[in-house]
Amino acid sequence: MKPRLFSLIPVLLFFSLSFSFSQTPKVHNLKCEYMVNPVGIDIMNPGLSWQITSSERDMVQTAYQIIVAENEKDLNNDDKLIWSTGQTKSDQSTHIVYQGPTLTSGKKYYWQVRVWDNKKQKSDWSEPAYWEMGLLKASDWLAKWIQPGWEEGVSKSQPAPFLRKSFKLKGDIKEARAYITALGLYHAEINGIKIGNQLFTPGWTSYNKRLQYQTYDVTDLLKNGRNAVGVILGDGWYRGNLAWRKNRNVYGDKLALLLQIEVVYTTGKKELIITDDSWKATTGPVLSSDIYNGEVYDAQLEIPGWSTSGFNDKTWTKVKLIENPKTVLVASSGPPVKRIQEVKPVSLLITPDGETVLDMGQNMVGWIRLEAEGKAGDTITLRHAEVLDKEGNFYTENLRRAEQLVRYILKGEGRETYEPHFTFQGFRYVMVEGYPGKLTLDDLTGIVIHSDITPTGFFSCSNPLLNQLQHNIQWGQKGNFLDVPTDCPQRDERLGWTGDAQVFSRAACYNADVAAFFTKWLKDLGADQKEDGSVPYVIPNVLGENAVASAGWADAATIIPWNTYLAYGDKAILEEQYTSMVKWVGYMTEKAGDSYLWNTGFHYGDWLFYRPDDDNDGRSAVTDKYLIAQAFFAHSTDLLRKTAKVLGKHDDEQKYAQLLANVKKAFNREYVTPNGRLVSGTQTAYLLALKFDLLPENQRQSAIERLVHNIRGYNNHITTGFLGAPYLCDVLTDYGYIDVAYELLLQESYPSWLYPVKMGATTIWERWDGIKPDSSFQNPGMNSFNHYAYGAIGDWMYRVIAGIDTDEKIPGYKQIIIHPRPGGNLNRAEGRYESMYGTIRSSWRIEDGKFLIDITVPVNTEARVVLPNADLKEVLESGMALSASKGIHSKTQEGHDVVLEVGSGDYRFEYLLSE
Repeated sequence: MKPRLFSLIPVLLFFSLSFSFSQTPKVHNLKCEYMVNPVGIDIMNPGLSWQITSSERDMVQTAYQIIVAENEKDLNNDDKLIWSTGQTKSDQSTHIVYQGPTLTSGKKYYWQVRVWDNKKQKSDWSEPAYWEMGLLKASDWLAKWIQPGWEEGVSKSQPAPFLRKSFKLKGDIKEARAYITALGLYHAEINGIKIGNQLFTPGWTSYNKRLQYQTYDVTDLLKNGRNAVGVILGDGWYRGNLAWRKNRNVYGDKLALLLQIEVVYTTGKKELIITDDSWKATTGPVLSSDIYNGEVYDAQLEIPGWSTSGFNDKTWTKVKLIENPKTVLVASSGPPVKRIQEVKPVSLLITPDGETVLDMGQNMVGWIRLEAEGKAGDTITLRHAEVLDKEGNFYTENLRRAEQLVRYILKGEGRETYEPHFTFQGFRYVMVEGYPGKLTLDDLTGIVIHSDITPTGFFSCSNPLLNQLQHNIQWGQKGNFLDVPTDCPQRDERLGWTGDAQVFSRAACYNADVAAFFTKWLKDLGADQKEDGSVPYVIPNVLGENAVASAGWADAATIIPWNTYLAYGDKAILEEQYTSMVKWVGYMTEKAGDSYLWNTGFHYGDWLFYRPDDDNDGRSAVTDKYLIAQAFFAHSTDLLRKTAKVLGKHDDEQKYAQLLANVKKAFNREYVTPNGRLVSGTQTAYLLALKFDLLPENQRQSAIERLVHNIRGYNNHITTGFLGAPYLCDVLTDYGYIDVAYELLLQESYPSWLYPVKMGATTIWERWDGIKPDSSFQNPGMNSFNHYAYGAIGDWMYRVIAGIDTDEKIPGYKQIIIHPRPGGNLNRAEGRYESMYGTIRSSWRIEDGKFLIDITVPVNTEARVVLPNADLKEVLESGMALSASKGIHSKTQEGHDVVLEVGSGDYRFEYLLSE
């Protein structure tokens, strides 16, 4: 027997070592400024983050070490490191600020991380990651601004300029970078191949104050010998149509290009190719291209090989040099716009009017890839619409002046494929005119584009209507997060409305990684903010100097930075926006004066609130606009107070705490009667008063009762507009009326969240009744069918139904709250969120009176788990008593709920629901 016993020892030792090895923490998913291996950043002290995985529960990082070197091989040589934190005792694994030597333009920096955990284990070094700096000073730009050498008209879209230059490289290439920007949009190629996969570059910013450039690794596009670079310019936001006044040339009326290619040979020698007066220009097949109106493209005018080295450009005209400041140039910081997915049409229709229409099955944003074969000169016209009218005909009246028209003229050389260049459409339906031959579903493909925001949220439940609502919310965000958070993607607007963005910002943070997206946009908010602190209605501001300071809109200056901080735990965004936040609260304070009452100026109010067509008995839910202004004055002041506390600005914290107290007193003095009734008896009025904590303690119960009475008076329907809707279910839940919140969420008749779903919506509508019950339309002047504002309810669905939230005191999901609150006859729900630390999951179901929930808590976080209607003695975890379960730090009975504090890992809890 002994030999057999000893023969087992190596086997047992092997399994023991293997099991131990599998538990060792692993560091992965290294990010710099929310990006994996970014190229061309200009942040001098970037934030570094990573994730940790482990098969063992209750794992917390106790220390980390970051090392940085200028060459990857030098990471293995302590003497060559430019920065090492050493073993730093900390559980922080996100947003560690680089504190090494000053970073240099164009240089790449490699970094690695290793961590120690609470099990006294040390990870291996992570795989190397890197970041690369862009051009950090205006003097780094040796390129010159160039324009086509001809005079253009300025009243309408002109043929797109093509610019090119041939050049010769003399040696083997080690690496090469292209730095490009434009006044207008650009499409760049080297040797006939598109540079990068970004669209609508350089993006939309406040161009005269902040003009982005992009950095591309073009090493593989260049070769020893003859090369060529070519660029097409488009009107874009710079000089194309913007807003509904037929505005053109908002930022300027001449397109221009700035391009610098830096080549490093294997010998170490460097060479520059720049825009200068040696470039040539002409026009080609893009006859016009406008964001609102579409594109006209004549394939007969195509220029084969125009961006290749062998092309003869003798007939092209010279360019001219212009002066334009380089001091406004900044590195691209938000996620770029890209083509994200393809959608095939689901049916081909012949309408009652005889129109040939393809249904894409989804209201989408992007364009159509067209394939056709015909004679030279044949013209195909594509028109785009979101809906069909009640008779089933093509409907475009709600587009206002936006044409959304694409016209393609065939060259007659076999099967041709075409996609537009500098335009996008918002549509579900495509009318096709002039198609040669028989049109089939295979001839058109929808190309979905939006900012490349990584999806982070998933929600599903037992109610298919709520699942469709979630689908609509996500598609509404995809369609309107196109470099800036726009209101709509189809009519002659498509602007960065601040009010829409702020009400949706918390839901947006669940659905996708929008930290860099909002950070970039908020920089433009600060840039366009006026000296007096007022914030424009839209960012970038294209509506004029006086289109500013509407309550609930301008408060994007405080609300979005705070919500972004809650989601990602990054103090940097608060530090970046603090001056802007102070200026906005200062503006309201100055307008309020000694009374602390802000009751002046123009305000949009509770935009698109419930308003019956024939309101003979005062059923319209009109909320006093100055009541709203005072409420948001208080809310922004409170957020500024909290921000000052987070940033350690104690004097400011006290200052704004006192201001907040005075603003609340003024609110109650002006808008609340002695017995607690608000001067506006609307849902929105009571929601803002309760959500923003404006009422004395002894008046809150009567206020919530009045709110519920109002809801019952409208037969359990929502009557708020944009500003009240985000808070409705929240306030009801907080004050113990979650049953009413579920009734409102599940209401299927107008006005409600599910009414559009029942009417066939695939995105969120601008109005509660964009299509009326009789299938007629609301006012076409303001009736978008892709408008994410009312999708703010998605935040509540994640936090309350699925039960995933973050603790405001320890934000960014470092301290997670998992607290599902079933209701509305739902018998299951699941939410997942990809946090900075990893996947958070809450998946519950009710079976035979038993509540079962699976949760996932990522490494280096903890969670407070609230099990509803549970008896502590009855709760099991993975079939065991809680006392036998590893990773549970504490367990208590709090009323009808069981509250657990747990460490990282996967858990399964089950118990019989209490009566």
